[in-house]
Amino acid sequence: MGENKIKRSYRKTRYILYKETLINSKEIFWSFVGSFVGIGLIAFVQTQHFLGSDLVYLIGSFGASSVLVYGEVRSPFSQPRNLVGGHVISAIIGVTVQQLAPDIIWITAPLAVSLSIVCMQVTKTLHPPGGATALIAVTGSSQIKDLGYWYVVSPVLTGVSVLLIVALIFNNLISYRKYPSHNKYHNTYHKFRRRLSKKTAPNN
Repeated sequence: MGENKIKRSYRKTRYILYKETLINSKEIFWSFVGSFVGIGLIAFVQTQHFLGSDLVYLIGSFGASSVLVYGEVRSPFSQPRNLVGGHVISAIIGVTVQQLAPDIIWITAPLAVSLSIVCMQVTKTLHPPGGATALIAVTGSSQIKDLGYWYVVSPVLTGVSVLLIVALIFNNLISYRKYPSHNKYHNTYHKFRRRLSKKTAPNN
């Protein structure tokens, strides 16, 4: 009996390890395309509004979000509620903390991150890159700090909206990628595509 359990556990372990080592080239391709377009659009907006090396629109946490929303589309952390809510809530907290204690970095940095984690947990919008968004608000350049609560609107909400729109488009171009997960958007999108292809198809 014990030997059979060991064998079953061994087979399960082998299967899990096998699945983890599989590489889906299509998934990799669409992850690349989505992240390239999303970050590229934000970078384009950056170049149109700001000069120099201070990348106000292109904050680092967007790179981490791209990994989730384009590379791990089924993760709970990747869903629109988490993407938008996590960044916006964390940005508000980061700016607030920075306004209250602007020159005490050893307090503002950990406090902004810790409070953002708690608030994301309470609101069920946990999105790991949100912690970086809060941290950037208190450790960023003077140009970012001078934005005050405008930091929440732009770059945060503006950039997140771009990432979300691109994710909704590119993550649903093929049937086996579904974003958001468990949402009617995916099925509606593909029904529309099928109807459109029937209308545009040449009559025999």
